[in-house]
Amino acid sequence: MPIAKAYSATSPTSGLHAATIERREPNANDVEIEILYCGICHSDLHQARDEWKDFMPTTYPCVPGHEIVGRVTRVGTAVSRLKVGDIAAVGCMVGSCGDCDACKAEDEVYCSKGATFTYNSPESDPGPVTLGGYSQSIVVQERFAFQVPEGLDPAGAAPLLCAGITTYSPMRHWGVKKGQKVGVVGLGGLGHMGVKFAVALGAEVVLFTTSPNKIEDAKRLGASHVVVTKDPDQMKPHAWSFDFILDTVSAEHDINPYLGLLKRNGTLVLVGVPEKPLPVSSFQLILGRKQIAGSLIGGTAETQEMLDFCGRHGITSDIELIPIQKINEAFDRLSKSDVKYRFVIDMASLNQD
Repeated sequence: MPIAKAYSATSPTSGLHAATIERREPNANDVEIEILYCGICHSDLHQARDEWKDFMPTTYPCVPGHEIVGRVTRVGTAVSRLKVGDIAAVGCMVGSCGDCDACKAEDEVYCSKGATFTYNSPESDPGPVTLGGYSQSIVVQERFAFQVPEGLDPAGAAPLLCAGITTYSPMRHWGVKKGQKVGVVGLGGLGHMGVKFAVALGAEVVLFTTSPNKIEDAKRLGASHVVVTKDPDQMKPHAWSFDFILDTVSAEHDINPYLGLLKRNGTLVLVGVPEKPLPVSSFQLILGRKQIAGSLIGGTAETQEMLDFCGRHGITSDIELIPIQKINEAFDRLSKSDVKYRFVIDMASLNQD
């Protein structure tokens, strides 16, 4: 089997260090991709440190990374969409059953038998779990590889495969469109993409933040208004005015004030994952026939649609490019939200080890 350089964690406290891993030979439906850039998602930090052990324990060694952009180097005999030399992307999934209703609808992330995720997910070939994008190469089914539109910066495109699709999918599913009023709660890796997508879809966008120092950046990204939520008086003028609110915050917080901002039939969608359950006021829901919903990433069809949308509108993530040798420093900074707004690894730096 081909050997690839990688960075892996060997325990919750080990940090990430240089290693080598095995990759399978491409099968008929597979593509092999030389990884050029890999975004750093907050879930990478959680998984490497086994902070989700109660519901998604980490198997070591763990090679994180599911925001992958690279160059196709080999294709299987049955591959039809991609060819050697293409710039391609891989996101959070690399497999699913293919037979359930979700899979047949190309909504594989909701596969009834469970999707196979890009890392730390059970797999029989070549090892016990999948190994992710902090590595030189990856081999995946063509179905789970995507074409990156020409003209998009490949480094800035990498976070689109998680932060991008996570915020695009709910807006697409709930039909965000021109003329609507959309709120985005939190301005981080997810939130800044939510603002960009809502603006590109033609909505009037309001950013909610606890940090006054994010006002200028939110307006730069296209927000029409910024509400500092620590000041209740700033919330009051927006009561009963929103068609859709996207909540990207993973820290514990009160969602009930946002329910009070929704119009009749309005929707609050959670894409952040707070550790503890969030209390909900039933009165806030029933008095306006409002709804709370959740959304993960998107399926294969929606992911390609999102990338094509980004190509047409020139949308990429705001990134800080780092060599892989600074991964542990980046994890520490990420834990303090010290990045605007996504770290991306230049995988060429692997060759320096």
